[in-house]
Amino acid sequence: MTLIYKICQRTAWRAAEAAGWFRGAPADQRDGFIHLSTAAQLAETAAKHFAGASDLMLVAVDAAALDGELKWETSRSGKLFPHLYAALPLTAVRWARLLPDEVSGHRPLPELYA
Repeated sequence: MTLIYKICQRTAWRAAEAAGWFRGAPADQRDGFIHLSTAAQLAETAAKHFAGASDLMLVAVDAAALDGELKWETSRSGKLFPHLYAALPLTAVRWARLLPDEVSGHRPLPELYA
């Protein structure tokens, strides 16, 4: 199983849990797809797009469960990033947990496991 990850505000994730789908954060909705990251890209994504933010969730998603709506596209520094061109069904989510706040400008990431 290949896991990919989404960082989002806890309030947005709680709304998704109630709805059964995550339709994306404002940046996702603006761009027309849900931005996701691999484990190797996660620290950079957190630092670049969520610096100083608090009350965040880290969501692990089974890439194979996304039924062809997932596309790997070139983005930052020419790297391939997973982009989901549909709402994220919660049935594809393996786990969701609070993401620790930054400590002295560094955000500790939890152990990533299935």
